[in-house]
Amino acid sequence: MEKEKLFYFTDDGNIPNNPKLPVIVYPAAFKSQPEKIEKTFNDNNWLNSWTNGVFDYHHYHSNSHEVLGVKNGFATIQLGGKNGKSIEVNTGDVIVLPAGTGHKRISSSKDFSVVGAYPDGMDHNLKVGEPNERPQVEKDIERVPSPKTDPVLGNDGPLLNYWK
Repeated sequence: MEKEKLFYFTDDGNIPNNPKLPVIVYPAAFKSQPEKIEKTFNDNNWLNSWTNGVFDYHHYHSNSHEVLGVKNGFATIQLGGKNGKSIEVNTGDVIVLPAGTGHKRISSSKDFSVVGAYPDGMDHNLKVGEPNERPQVEKDIERVPSPKTDPVLGNDGPLLNYWK
């Protein structure tokens, strides 16, 4: 597996992002075996999993962290809101989003799909950056507990160091 990449985002006025925790991207984590994404996430206690796409509008979850593993295809995903960063993801890549981090699909192949999951199977809300979401979402983000395991590497993953 290639070395993980970190991205930090601050509040952009609409999307709060997470002022303390970086987005972690694991390039090609499952490149040769994308069919193992969901089982690996679940084995590492990232549960409540699903398979679908990524919404084509800015959104975030204020009450849970989220992991997205690219099961098929490729896409450009914008992280951090309208002033954030666009990244290219391909089959086997994994993105770990701390609570509050905006994400949006800019473009994708027709066959693009991701597996999503949440630490300890937490339920997640859907926020889009409306002014009436504040200040409650900042309180929600602060209360989200740190995951006990890395969704890709379990007890030995770098998430445990970066998200102390």
